[in-house]
Amino acid sequence: MSHAATTTTSTYVLRGVRPLGGERADVLLRDGVIAAIEPHDAGAATPFSDAGDAVVVDGTDLVALPGLVDLHTHLREPGREDTETIESGTRAAAAGGFTAVHAMANTTPVADTAGVVEQVWRIGRDAGWVDVHPVGAVSVGLAGTQLAELGAMAQSAARVRVFSDDGKCVWDPVLMRRALEYVKAFDGVVAQHAQEPRLTEGAQMNEGVVSAELGLAGWPAVAEEAIIARDVLLAEHVGSRLHVCHLSTAGSVEIVRWAKGRGIDVTAEVTPHHLVLTDEEARGYDPTFKVNPPLRTQADVDAVREGLADGTIDIVATDHAPHAREDKDCEWAAAAFGMTGLETALSVVQATMVDTGRLTWADVARVMSANPARIGRIDTGELAQGRPVAVGEPANLVLVDPAARRVVDGRAQETASANTPFAGRELPGRVVATFLRGRPTVLDGVPVEAGVLAAGGAR
Repeated sequence: MSHAATTTTSTYVLRGVRPLGGERADVLLRDGVIAAIEPHDAGAATPFSDAGDAVVVDGTDLVALPGLVDLHTHLREPGREDTETIESGTRAAAAGGFTAVHAMANTTPVADTAGVVEQVWRIGRDAGWVDVHPVGAVSVGLAGTQLAELGAMAQSAARVRVFSDDGKCVWDPVLMRRALEYVKAFDGVVAQHAQEPRLTEGAQMNEGVVSAELGLAGWPAVAEEAIIARDVLLAEHVGSRLHVCHLSTAGSVEIVRWAKGRGIDVTAEVTPHHLVLTDEEARGYDPTFKVNPPLRTQADVDAVREGLADGTIDIVATDHAPHAREDKDCEWAAAAFGMTGLETALSVVQATMVDTGRLTWADVARVMSANPARIGRIDTGELAQGRPVAVGEPANLVLVDPAARRVVDGRAQETASANTPFAGRELPGRVVATFLRGRPTVLDGVPVEAGVLAAGGAR
């Protein structure tokens, strides 16, 4: 890739890229929008005569996708800056091809007031790597007993539209019903962490053959499925939107499929790790593989892949959950739940869904950009995300080299934490460049700090 720019450059020509994996094209980015798209002519010296002093990016055979949108990211700030900060987490997001993330509410203090969500939103805006959209807590302090300030958060500068107690289940059906009713007033959505607490007390991994052999307390699939079944019926009853976080079992797929067939307004997400890893990973007692919900069986992996392929599952969301080393470098029972995912998500989706023929690159744009932006209600307006790769649309783009292969090194990632389950594994695909409203946040696979671009290229 060739790039010579200054900090004031606002025009880029992406040469020879393949929008959504299609035919080669030249794409002109100017003043934050996609100004023109023309068929690529390899013999043409300059594709756009009016491009002036544009930076020319050699994108030959790179797949151009709309900037990825993550509906489920843990940035840990405020309160756990020792594990991740909004700066480091959003830098990792840009490196993974994302241009927008939704920051979960289980921070310290909890994001259950207008003041906290505005703090997160402003820090994210100032960091500048991606658009940060705070998720508001459903209940005060995630305690599950009293509704949080949903209306105040919705009306704040952060304009919150997604509410979740993720990390904990809204287990009380009365509180869940009230939340579903409340968010209708501003077209919000309740994103449920489906985990029946009484069925998972002390649970350490998926309940099954492996948990029995290892002597670890099992986490039954029905603990997830029972909450989803309850909540889709509640959503139908009150006529509200429900989103199911990190769906992980074959039974959950069937319940969501049934609900959609009934016309219930429910959407669902699957994480990259649940698309590929199984509970067999726990046999080594490596806490890296301890996650909530737990890694399930191969039958569950097959079911969620099929659910994503047929549209039952709407999106892929990372559930990026960074942890300090001491919270993972310990015995299994004492370890924290969670894995990082922002920098490996696209590669895992390519490996499990694209390279296997289950999804096209256009489908990837749908499940990793358009659908999450729509669910989060950030697909319209001046800062719209998840828009098509088309003339006049915001220049939020990621360029991917699908032919590249890389071995994941957790310590070499941009996130402040190294708890990736894919360390040492070879994955396909590489994010080469990311553009946020026409401004490069990643070039040549390297994050570009504000003010770093200078004549001769990026650092």
